[in-house]
Amino acid sequence: MDDKLRAWWSARQWLPAPGAAVPAEVLATTGWARSVGGANPYVELFARGRLGRSTVDEAVAALEIHELPSARGCTYVLPACDFNLGLTLSRPAARAPLRVLARLGVGEAEVERLCGEVLAVLDGAGAPMSPAELREALGDAVRNLGEEGRKKGESTTLPTALGLLQSHGEIRRVPEGGRLDRQRYSYIRWSGVEAVANAAERVARRYFTWAGPASLSQFRWFTAFGVKEAKAAVADLDLVDVGGGLLMLPGDAAAFADFTPPPNPAYSLVCWIDGLVLLRRDLASLVDPADAANEILGKPIGGLSDLATQAIVDRGRIVGLWEYDPEAGAIVWCSFVPATDALRETVAATEAFVRAELGDLRGSSLDSPASRRPRIEAIERLARAGRSR
Repeated sequence: MDDKLRAWWSARQWLPAPGAAVPAEVLATTGWARSVGGANPYVELFARGRLGRSTVDEAVAALEIHELPSARGCTYVLPACDFNLGLTLSRPAARAPLRVLARLGVGEAEVERLCGEVLAVLDGAGAPMSPAELREALGDAVRNLGEEGRKKGESTTLPTALGLLQSHGEIRRVPEGGRLDRQRYSYIRWSGVEAVANAAERVARRYFTWAGPASLSQFRWFTAFGVKEAKAAVADLDLVDVGGGLLMLPGDAAAFADFTPPPNPAYSLVCWIDGLVLLRRDLASLVDPADAANEILGKPIGGLSDLATQAIVDRGRIVGLWEYDPEAGAIVWCSFVPATDALRETVAATEAFVRAELGDLRGSSLDSPASRRPRIEAIERLARAGRSR
């Protein structure tokens, strides 16, 4: 059952890639790509559709896909068909800082006035403005919250206003250079969006299409819904329990019953927050018991909640680890299974993509060649121990 589950999850995630596709189609079908200032959106789309960076960047520029705050207030790259849904889901998180500001003596009315000032400035600018340019143009409308505010994570009132305006689609962030793996942005006026009335049910249907079978608690993690809200969201979906509290949409459950895992290995290189891993955040389900004791940075892989590094997967099973070494211009990797020509070819294809089109592969905005070095060295130790090519 575990092999079948893993292979099913992998197939639903289009791993390995099915061939030609457009970025919006991949994201709508397999799930939104988590973005934290790293390369994950590019790697997800390359792994699933062999899509190059220029194709992805062109889709961003054309607003066919975009990085937006969404479920839990986290940023994802979404297809245009889900912009309204994602932004609706982001609104509770966007309002959360108002409680902190209230304790600092800033009322909601003041933040609303600032939102109006931001829109007026952007309307007059007619071009994207950086946060620094906005602060200068807004002047005293932005309140500095001093040391007490910094301790609470709110140095000024501007980030809260920008977050609220983003969640309503009144403004959007424009990535510097049009790239999704940078965390430098400017802001531009946008059209605004109406809230999606049935957002909870709509995201539930999408989630179980992308990630099923999955548990209700995993759905709650993805959405940050409470128990009551989550149960209401799935009430009309007629989900089928296929064992162990794992739920599927009825049509998918019937297809899963007839599903046979592919007989031959099918390798993919994915990032630590790839949808295969992050949608359920159940790393143990993707790790074979024979591999669980393998350690990365001193911790057994089978005991981790999240990946500590990038992963190699075969039909949903994590069979190796990798990182990109920019000094060598190469992927450093190890495998828990005997390396084959097919595996080496997959590594080589991803390596060529990263080197030629991304230049480097940051796991997040905090990643750097220096911070990555311990992970690279840990993978090299595993490789020398015989878990490698």
